[in-house]
Amino acid sequence: MGRETGSRASTAEVAAYLDDYLAVGAIPDYPNACNGLQLANRGEVHRIAAAVDASERAIREAVARGCDLLLVHHGMFWGGNQPVTGRRYRKLAAAIAADLAVYSSHLPLDVHPEVGNNALLARALGIELAGEFGEYRGCPIGRWGLIDLKREVLTARLDDLLGGRVRLVAGGPEVVRRVGVVTGGGGGLIESAIAAGLDTLVTGEGAHHTYFDAEEGGINALFGGHYATETFGVGALAAHVAARFGLDWEFLELPTGT
Repeated sequence: MGRETGSRASTAEVAAYLDDYLAVGAIPDYPNACNGLQLANRGEVHRIAAAVDASERAIREAVARGCDLLLVHHGMFWGGNQPVTGRRYRKLAAAIAADLAVYSSHLPLDVHPEVGNNALLARALGIELAGEFGEYRGCPIGRWGLIDLKREVLTARLDDLLGGRVRLVAGGPEVVRRVGVVTGGGGGLIESAIAAGLDTLVTGEGAHHTYFDAEEGGINALFGGHYATETFGVGALAAHVAARFGLDWEFLELPTGT
């Protein structure tokens, strides 16, 4: 939880600052990511809730804790242009009734050099960042760096950091030295990691075939869970913007088990 300040800020000003800080307009993303202010409120923010997902539970928790801005990594519109019924209606109705704004940042938050999921997880593991790899529509989305560690030790370190059991596919060398990090669903970047000369990839999850991509490709793959690997960025971003505007903030821990 962040510090208590009692200050307020303009929602539009906070959103504009986030757009600029995260370079939202310059970083391509999936069509339904809808990065930026997804839902406005009446115009003021005094307390921020940070969560990985804009789920119904996250919205209700934010409302219950007196927040008027929910800052998330996965936004409200991943399903695309669909009727506002059922759970979609419940989420929007609850947020609007409570005057809760919602701001989402997906790939711009993943790749940010200061508060990004990839950079923060790599640094927490003791990896000395050295470059980028992998692309989405021409934009690098993975970070890689240097370390000198047995793969079992790196796996145990990731276990402790994420608070859960990490799945190791031991396809690469026993001692790891060039490690790539792509949080969330980065299993599809194993081939890109191999092409970049990396011996290990740390990510959240991958499809069934990624086991063989790693094993047969000669690279270690560590799967720590989609949710668990993506808690870093949104909390750091909330702390940053709260300090910038003198606001209160807190992180909503709502794991999905994936």
